[in-house]
Amino acid sequence: MFAFIKRRQFTLALLACFVLVLLASYFSLARNQRRASIQNIDKPNVLSSHESNHALAHSVSLDSDNDGIPDAAELQSYMDRENFRRWFTLIAEGQFYEINKQWNADQRDCAGLVRFAWREALRRHDRAWLQKMGPAYSPIAPDVTRYTLEQGPLGEKLFRTSFGSYKDGELSNGAFSEYADARTLKSFNTKFISRDRREAQPGDLLFFYQPWVQKFPYHAMIFLGTAQLGGSQGNDWVVYHTGSSPTDEGTVKKVELSVLDHHPNKRWRPVESNPNFLGFYRLKILD
Repeated sequence: MFAFIKRRQFTLALLACFVLVLLASYFSLARNQRRASIQNIDKPNVLSSHESNHALAHSVSLDSDNDGIPDAAELQSYMDRENFRRWFTLIAEGQFYEINKQWNADQRDCAGLVRFAWREALRRHDRAWLQKMGPAYSPIAPDVTRYTLEQGPLGEKLFRTSFGSYKDGELSNGAFSEYADARTLKSFNTKFISRDRREAQPGDLLFFYQPWVQKFPYHAMIFLGTAQLGGSQGNDWVVYHTGSSPTDEGTVKKVELSVLDHHPNKRWRPVESNPNFLGFYRLKILD
């Protein structure tokens, strides 16, 4: 009788120990999971370079807003857009003070200024880049983090050349090019914002249309807003190349919109009453 009671007590004791071990394991696991969750709250979701490249390759075919530019080429974060604008406008404005040797002499016209500043804004602005560009340039903003020109989804072919949303295979069938004139920039690579300058942001483009000019009827300017160079006052600066011809290589000009408002030739006035002024347009990669 006593032996039976002792065996029963021993069995109950074993069961109690087993239950305690299970409970201890459960609470330990829960505590570790909670600690890991807390530690990961502020940890950025960083992909490895392999994962990042795979994700970029997978998303290059997506064009969720059907604007013709793949999502992977658009700068989707606020900081990337702002940093691009800082570099884009600085590089364009810098050509007024000294045209950079990196800007191909055969491409120096109004659209060429946009293309040059666009490309250089997407590069890595390290010491080698600064030395190549010259002493007028200094790090004024972080680089775009989404991609660099060399590793981007479009490579050097930044400019769309046809209507329609982006489709697989268009990087190799001529829908994108390293070259774009002012008409191509306006029609396929920018989005109309307004003819009211109060709606413009730094880096937006202004377009003018002169239908009687047969070869290049479109003309582009870059809106700077507040200038970054030369100690210029005001917040309505634009910079543009006047265009070239067989007898005139043209020049880069930097002027305030308030001055252009009184241009002696009315067709160059950036005002809503001028039918030749098409308005302000935003690069699709920034929209």
